[in-house]
Amino acid sequence: MRRLIAAVAARLRLRPRPPADEEEPSTVRVEGPPTVRPPRQAGPARAAASTTGEATPRRPPSPDRARPPAPRQPARVLTAPPARGRRLVYAPELDGRADPGEIVWAWVPYEEDPTRGKDRPVLVVGRDGATLLGLMLSSNAARDGQPHWYPLGTGAWDRQQRPSWVRLDRVLLVDEDGIRREGDILARPRFEAVARVLRERYGWQ
Repeated sequence: MRRLIAAVAARLRLRPRPPADEEEPSTVRVEGPPTVRPPRQAGPARAAASTTGEATPRRPPSPDRARPPAPRQPARVLTAPPARGRRLVYAPELDGRADPGEIVWAWVPYEEDPTRGKDRPVLVVGRDGATLLGLMLSSNAARDGQPHWYPLGTGAWDRQQRPSWVRLDRVLLVDEDGIRREGDILARPRFEAVARVLRERYGWQ
């Protein structure tokens, strides 16, 4: 009987079905759950940017690099003695106000770039109402022997006690609210030495 079935199947080009006791066990493919990758953890800056739509904020500048703000009234500069208040007086008094004969600190613009400047010690030599007349100081040793610079020596206005020179041909007009702080009182003999040069060479009174 089996031979007959095999012959019929071969003739009809059909593959014979094995009997139940000879059937191969069917292979069952067992698939596990799909692999799911964990989401990428976002840092605080990235998370904030993704939720708000804003760019990651930049780190603020270091405090030591930040420039100190300039006073409300920086010094104005004259290249000749002023028309008013050019009378030299010596009347220092450490009372919270800047007086002639004192050295104070003010924001002085650079000569090559008036839009920039720095805090400098300034010798007050006169007053015109609420406006002070001053001469800037420098501790740069290259000023020694240069025209328009007079050696002033050392004083408490410089914490490092470096020698200073005062510039005689660049007059500063400083409003009282532009004064940073009082620095020191210049001894009268030294003030009079500066005043004498200003009278003889620059037309001060």
